[in-house]
Amino acid sequence: MAFPLSYYILPTFLLLFIIRKVRESKWGKCKNNVQLDGKTAIVTGANSGIGFEIARELAQRKAHVIVACRTLEKAREACLQIHAKLKSDQAVLIPMEVNLASLKSIKNFAEEVNKNHEEINILVNNAGVSFPNSQRMLTEDKFEIHFGVNYLAHFYLTSLLLKLLSIAPSRVIVVASSLHERGEINLSDLNHLHSTKKTNLYANSKLANVYFAQELARRIESNHVRVYACCPGWVYTGLFRHSLKWYHYILIAPVAFFFMRSAKQGAQTPIYCATESSIENETGLLYRDCKPYNSKAIFYDNVGIKLWEQSQQMINDATKEL
Repeated sequence: MAFPLSYYILPTFLLLFIIRKVRESKWGKCKNNVQLDGKTAIVTGANSGIGFEIARELAQRKAHVIVACRTLEKAREACLQIHAKLKSDQAVLIPMEVNLASLKSIKNFAEEVNKNHEEINILVNNAGVSFPNSQRMLTEDKFEIHFGVNYLAHFYLTSLLLKLLSIAPSRVIVVASSLHERGEINLSDLNHLHSTKKTNLYANSKLANVYFAQELARRIESNHVRVYACCPGWVYTGLFRHSLKWYHYILIAPVAFFFMRSAKQGAQTPIYCATESSIENETGLLYRDCKPYNSKAIFYDNVGIKLWEQSQQMINDATKEL
């Protein structure tokens, strides 16, 4: 006896749905209800993806959120969208422009923040870019764009805001990626002037981010500041829109169904690092799924120190005229 095709389709979809939900149950979720009444938070790249969800959640928890975006127009639009999602005009959202591909823009942003705020309690270094290696794009200051935006920009921004971060208990969250495990730090060619097309520039920048978080935690003198690196998981955002062709989406769709997270799901670990009281005495660690993550990468103290020193020198050289 032959059964209609529907007899097979419905159970198949049901099984796939159950498998997806089982996988989702293993992804970390920030379950605390910590309120941030009046605390000042900065989120870079807050107009879309993970950054938008982090900013929305911090605003819902009553933080005063500086929505830092590449243009003021994008920042203002993000604030309007967050207000609409929260269905409240009570959230305090401050739109500000910061182009992380420009050290001058970062400097201007930091000067404005330092002038108008007495302290910073949460800094989420979230913004990032991804381009095909073949394009070899540069920032305004002639840095390779992944190194310049994903890593060096946040290194510079954090240093300019460190005084305000040190006034009261604060947290610096560095959004990295598990792809850092595929990266490498070439101290003789940090700006990738001689790297090949096989070099994973995005992974290298994320490895630099983890090193930055570790070294910042080691160097920080104030007991008020805690530093957390985190991996949000494989998240569906527009980050890789420059690297993927239309047919790539078709090819990865079956895998993405089981493994790819929404922006809201990807934001859970950064939010956890920004709010969780049980980790307030931890610093310099890497987190994934709202718990410490044991990276497969091997970290060397001397690499972290030299990366820091060379990064500072590169910024000093590039900002002499600013």
